[in-house]
Amino acid sequence: MRKLGGVRVPHRKTTAASVPKPIPIPPEVRLPMSMHIGAPASPVVKAGEAVKVGQVIGEASGFVSSPIHASVSGTVKRVDDRDPVTGLRALSVVIASDGEQAPYGGLRVPDVRDTDSFLAAVRDSGTVGLGGAGFPTAVKLTVKDASAIDYILINCAECEPYITSDTRTMLDETQLLAEGAQLLREYLGTKDIVFGIESNKPEAINKLTALMADKPGIEVRPLPSLYPQGGEKVLIYHITGRRVPEGKLPLDAGVIVLNCTTLSAIVKYIKTGMPLVSKCVTVDGSAVKSPANVIAPIGAPLSALFDFCGGLRGDVKKVLMGGPMMGVSVPSLDMPVLKATNAALAFSEKDSRLPEESPCIRCGRCVSHCPMGLMPLNIERAYHMKRPEMLEAYKAHLCMECGCCAYSCPAKRMLVQYIKLAKAMLSDYRSAKKAGAEGGEAK
Repeated sequence: MRKLGGVRVPHRKTTAASVPKPIPIPPEVRLPMSMHIGAPASPVVKAGEAVKVGQVIGEASGFVSSPIHASVSGTVKRVDDRDPVTGLRALSVVIASDGEQAPYGGLRVPDVRDTDSFLAAVRDSGTVGLGGAGFPTAVKLTVKDASAIDYILINCAECEPYITSDTRTMLDETQLLAEGAQLLREYLGTKDIVFGIESNKPEAINKLTALMADKPGIEVRPLPSLYPQGGEKVLIYHITGRRVPEGKLPLDAGVIVLNCTTLSAIVKYIKTGMPLVSKCVTVDGSAVKSPANVIAPIGAPLSALFDFCGGLRGDVKKVLMGGPMMGVSVPSLDMPVLKATNAALAFSEKDSRLPEESPCIRCGRCVSHCPMGLMPLNIERAYHMKRPEMLEAYKAHLCMECGCCAYSCPAKRMLVQYIKLAKAMLSDYRSAKKAGAEGGEAK
């Protein structure tokens, strides 16, 4: 079986040995009602209302949605309908902390005894994909025909540079992962559960392998250290040899993929009744004085994480939420930690400087390194030509925006940015084409 395209990136896992430590509770947290793919949660609290840790403050507003829980105890300051940093319309609940972290009295350990009660517990836990995508986990696990699922893959790849928060899950919560795998086998009936881990994490591989040795149907599979090994479709192919059909989901290939920290969070809720209210985050980068893994309440401002790690150096130029390959540059340190936040990286001016673009030399590296088998150079050209029909032919919509093309480009073309714009152009084109077709049918 041939490997899909990808690139070898420097690991820079300097915080791998950093045991996560909790940060001090910040004076206030901001909890966006949309921390997941799907419909935003609906706020169920008002300004002036007292709340406690684990209390539902936002109810799931549809099947593809997820509840939001208070991460601190205190008083609701306000419910905003617009993000104060970006100015975009986005509901969020701001809680002023009382510093006590008193748990909500209504928390109960869920009674899990069958598939339906297991799925209900996953839904109530507020767990979503914690590796970055944020897809509601209960939705992912709800399948019409469980016999059609041949594999559940536990994604432990963590292939981006710097990030080690999942590594700490593997090392510190190994027993929880083993229990989670057994729960999946028991309530979903899946025969094969595979933990996929990049080979640059030998300690985690050895620890998980030893614990799973006497558990039939559960395997630990070392994988090549190749970015983007943690991409869902890439992981599925390298472990099972299967390809997810175009426009389809992993379910259509008989596979479910769960991030390892997501699995651990589910087990914690089933054992304790405390939903997802905090997150392990890697804090690193050339502008961070003391890089470390920290545990932060969801909704805490990024500034609180950097302060705990000794603060930032004077020449800080860029801050990313997420890794250097797929992370997003944030406009302010007031941006809150979200459910799917796995890293906060700060870089100096030198390390943030963008290289100067030069003309494409048609070397083809972007094509050979693309894990989806696309032609990034042609997509860029079609975008500049304003030819959305060509973007459709080149399947620009399949781009996972991993950045392998730009990383491997000797001309330093900003291919990811161009392809993002191209995908927006293609989306508008398809919408207009659909509206035109519907208008013609109406006549």
